[in-house]
Amino acid sequence: MLDQSDRRTPVVLLAGFSGPAMGGVEHIAATLSADAGTVIVHHDLAELREGVVTRTVRTAGTVTTTVLELAHGCVSCTLRADLLPMLCTLATRAHISRIVLALDPGIEAEALCHAIENVEVCGVADRVDGPAARSVRVEAVLTCVDGQQWLADASGDEVLADRGLAGADDERTVAQVAVGQVDFADALVVLTAGTEIFERDRLAAVLARLAPAAPVAWLDGLAGFDAIEIGALLARVPADSRRGRIFDAHAPLLRGQPPLRTDCGVTIVEFAARRPFHPARLHDALDVLLDGVVTARGRVWLATQPDQVVWLESAGGGLRVGNAGRWLAAMSPAERAATDPDRQVMAALGWDEQFGDRDVSLVILAHDADPDEIRHALHWALVEDDEMLLVERAPERVALWEDPFGDWHEEPCADPTEATASASERTDPRGETA
Repeated sequence: MLDQSDRRTPVVLLAGFSGPAMGGVEHIAATLSADAGTVIVHHDLAELREGVVTRTVRTAGTVTTTVLELAHGCVSCTLRADLLPMLCTLATRAHISRIVLALDPGIEAEALCHAIENVEVCGVADRVDGPAARSVRVEAVLTCVDGQQWLADASGDEVLADRGLAGADDERTVAQVAVGQVDFADALVVLTAGTEIFERDRLAAVLARLAPAAPVAWLDGLAGFDAIEIGALLARVPADSRRGRIFDAHAPLLRGQPPLRTDCGVTIVEFAARRPFHPARLHDALDVLLDGVVTARGRVWLATQPDQVVWLESAGGGLRVGNAGRWLAAMSPAERAATDPDRQVMAALGWDEQFGDRDVSLVILAHDADPDEIRHALHWALVEDDEMLLVERAPERVALWEDPFGDWHEEPCADPTEATASASERTDPRGETA
């Protein structure tokens, strides 16, 4: 249940991607701004490449627009230099009972929530330095979805910068942002005008598996979606919803009890194994996750990296692989005791005498792919019996195998002359550069 004694100012995040979805964000923000205790904050990143951000603050009676010039034109600088300090400042004002952040498509709700919780904010008057989470709490993340366009965005491979929504050095994809907006949402508003019945049903099947706990408002148009309807939707958000929480690589992969049956060709494919992948064969098999698949994610045991948990995550036609720490079996007893108790319990349930908690656990959400083909390709990539003997008895020989995932990797493969990122540039489990 929600902690009623929490006196921090609640924050609602509004996210959307395509034109109609952003129209939904603007409509909801304008509607909520009629509440005398609510303040709406929007950072427009359209000119971010030039180091310029336009900030709009709206209340029931005023609209204030400020043009900000940043030394470094990037999303991270926008958060650190302006948005996080503004949250802390607004939280000190007694007449403000709620802050609504209408997010630009370039600002991902998950990244912002991570920053609220972890980035230290300094120099705000009448406040002790520390993360913004000391002053505000995330009440809900509400994502607007374009029923006609979202699935195409979520299953493609277009780079965000190609749509003018990010700087040229921003490597995020449209699919990464579109999938992340829904996956991280506590509630969804789906705009279905012009959507064919089958396409709507297929989209519903995808959303039910990607964000199973999120209540959904299906709208042909925004007329009539007033403050009462918005409030009713937010009231349906379960008390144990994410509300800005960040899950690490060792959290359960299936959350919210999604349907496991196939519907409109949409299905969840679970793949688990108690033997490692051969890294070269896994690399060859990855294409099966990049066509007809909305997203795949999970923990990987690579034969050549026996101590490291490898995190694999895809969105549409793009995939990233990164380091997610060590297996418990590779830790000292003291290190193991300091890890999350839930992780220790889950590991103990399937502990292997020789390999401990090492395993492969993947969840794939497919909308236009053959589940049997996916399983076959991944099974083929596992080490065979003779290779498993080497894993057990001669790990020093296994360490000499070709390993495309040795330092850093993304799909589609970059030009070998350009793929020279250092260890400090590997991606973390959220797909952000470390």
